[in-house]
Amino acid sequence: MKTIHFLAALLFISNFSLGQNYSQKIDSIIKANYEKNPDVGISVGFIHNNQEFFTSYGKLSKESKKDIDKNSIFEIASITKILTANMIAQAANEKKLNVNDFIDSYLPQRYILQKNLQNRIRISDLASHQSGLPDFDFLKLMELNPQQPMIGMTEQSVQAMINSCTNLSEYGKFKYSNINYTLLGQILEKIYGKSYDEIIRKKILKPAKMSRTLTKDFNVKNITTGYNSEGGTQEFFVWNVTAPAGLVKSNTLDMTQYMKVLLSKGNPISEAAVLMEKIYFKDEKREMGLALNISTEEGDTIYLKSGDSLGQSSIICYNRSKNWGIIILLNKRDSKMRQNLLNTIYDKVLK
Repeated sequence: MKTIHFLAALLFISNFSLGQNYSQKIDSIIKANYEKNPDVGISVGFIHNNQEFFTSYGKLSKESKKDIDKNSIFEIASITKILTANMIAQAANEKKLNVNDFIDSYLPQRYILQKNLQNRIRISDLASHQSGLPDFDFLKLMELNPQQPMIGMTEQSVQAMINSCTNLSEYGKFKYSNINYTLLGQILEKIYGKSYDEIIRKKILKPAKMSRTLTKDFNVKNITTGYNSEGGTQEFFVWNVTAPAGLVKSNTLDMTQYMKVLLSKGNPISEAAVLMEKIYFKDEKREMGLALNISTEEGDTIYLKSGDSLGQSSIICYNRSKNWGIIILLNKRDSKMRQNLLNTIYDKVLK
């Protein structure tokens, strides 16, 4: 018995030391990036074998004296999509839908698909960006309101786009789409009879203990200021019908908690994630699960999702077999920086 306890203690110490080694190397990479780019605030959360590590650099805003930390609120932007997809997968596990079902009967009654679109689009097509449906004209929306472009999208305008669509010329091809996830949110609302806000609280935020993740109301003291690619101040997007595609606000503490639950076993979130991790689309450039990009190299599979609002950038990545996950949040829109950071951390630390 003493031998077993001794070996368990050694294993714990070994895992802890390995985790500390990871965190020190990751912190070094993040610190070096901040020293080169002091105008970009950054917060990073990392989990390995259920141990959490956090590092942050920069201030809440250019005018603030308060440091960014693991509690600081960012726009996670399109990382919201993995939360929406997880709820779709939970609904599938609850037998409320099948991801291979056609969307027709799951849409609210106000949607009337053109005849040649009926029984064509599957729920998994929406979630893996291959529905062929038209997406928002973001440039036009930007011209109308450069601070809040998505405010121009309403239930009525989404309905008009879908009902007037006459063909799916790009069906079966990868085409990144926000309207797909807007529709997935409305499918969730129909099958559960609740608002998307209520559903995400019940299915994700409460069970994962993500008490600091925000939806409609994000007027809090520890919120970061967003900056566009030119360095100008950019407002956080307000909540509207497109919320399931990218309007959740969170921090590294809560998103690391989400990954902890996702990487564990025997709970609805982790069981749904397994369904998300199946391949639903594949071409010469990519493999897609439900919302997730899937990358396999030398038998090592990682799942990732990036997000960009007009003022912030983010990326989440995890490896189920090696039991680690990482979330990177930037207070400036810089997709190249967040991707380079992840690539460097993966190549030098996690690979």
